Amino acid sequence: MAASAAPSTAQAKQPSSVRRVIVASLVGTSLEWYDFFIYGTAAALVFNKLFFPGFDPLVGTLLAFATFAVGFVARPLGGVVFGHYGDRLGRKNILVVTLLLMGLATFAIGLLPTYASIGAAAPALLVVLRFLQGLGLGGEWGGAVLMTLESGHPERRGLNASWPQVGVPIGLLLSNGVLAVMGAITSETGFLSWGWRVPFLLSGILVIVGIWIRRSLEESPLFEQATSQGEQSHAPIVEVLRRYPKQVLLAIGSRIGVDVAFYTFVLFITTYVATYLKLPKGYALNAVLVAAAIQVFAIPFFGHLSDRYGRRPVYLFGAVGAAVWVFVFFRLLDSGQFVLILLAAVVALFLHAAMYGPQGSFISEMFPTRVRYTGASMGYQLAGIIGGGIAPIISTALLDTFDSSLPVALYVVAMLGITTVCVLLAPETHKSDLHAATTTAGARTLPKGAA
Repeated sequence: MAASAAPSTAQAKQPSSVRRVIVASLVGTSLEWYDFFIYGTAAALVFNKLFFPGFDPLVGTLLAFATFAVGFVARPLGGVVFGHYGDRLGRKNILVVTLLLMGLATFAIGLLPTYASIGAAAPALLVVLRFLQGLGLGGEWGGAVLMTLESGHPERRGLNASWPQVGVPIGLLLSNGVLAVMGAITSETGFLSWGWRVPFLLSGILVIVGIWIRRSLEESPLFEQATSQGEQSHAPIVEVLRRYPKQVLLAIGSRIGVDVAFYTFVLFITTYVATYLKLPKGYALNAVLVAAAIQVFAIPFFGHLSDRYGRRPVYLFGAVGAAVWVFVFFRLLDSGQFVLILLAAVVALFLHAAMYGPQGSFISEMFPTRVRYTGASMGYQLAGIIGGGIAPIISTALLDTFDSSLPVALYVVAMLGITTVCVLLAPETHKSDLHAATTTAGARTLPKGAA
């Protein structure tokens, strides 16, 4: 039967070819997230002054984070559009398009005049470019994860699919690192005048490198198999909504808390430390840099653990741990001591890695190959609006209203609670057979010893 013969077909790729897919996906997602985080960090540090002058610093930051949220609104659209073509035409070519779109939008932000030069047109153009950023990233995640998930050994899917996730801390390291260097070599005036633009303009060079690497990839074996057997979906979005609404909802819920926790630990920390506690902004930036470096190793570690023990136990460890740690997190920030702020960030992102490592495989394995790009992207990106897209806005508003970090911590816990429930309701997917015609809700498992 086709289902029983499929594993050997999909596993025909040589290990060197699989490594090339992993490297290309990792490089691409790192560049995409570099672009995304450059914007988020700049929104926390300079956009309030350059594009929303005349407002109270905290209110200006709130408005800057509102433009940041536009990217999250665009991401589901990007997921649906590029997911449709990824399921119809293949994963490889879509990844080149998304990287190019993201890079050009980021480069253009580096050239954008400020409010002082062109008035209200400046924040308006900023919103447009941010929307294009989100559109590109919305299509990027699904393709990068699926290329690794569908190319490697079935017993290493969690590890393989975790590598594109490593692009997040690498992108964070690159963005915060470049911004930290520019902040160190320029004065406060120089950084506000031109220093902040350099990281955005560097994106143009990085994107050329990423596209060159990605063009050498082969198509996903599982997609090629589906194509050869005539199993492609003619309307992936319609099929997902009609046949797999439960999987989409579970994917959304399983990601919401992860997103809220991450953007609290990575972006809101900058606002809280620099604007609210009035400590040097380098405290937060450097703490996040160290924590992100540790995440580079922690994410694949937890992806590997999910292959051995299952996606759900590893995921739940991170969710429950992060819900407890968030209260300690703010207490350590309030100390004002860099060492304790560093400890707060390191533990926070380690626990986040326990959720993020298995997340790519966990969500993707909920859908069959014919609609996997669309279904996984839709669930993942819709959660971004409810989760990370509005998390900095809600957190900043809570801090401004209550003058306390406790409401922010409770907000994070509530979102992690939703994630915990959805992970408990979702099926375990690490043994599911991606060649089977059924979804993971009734998936067949690999026979013992299957290649």
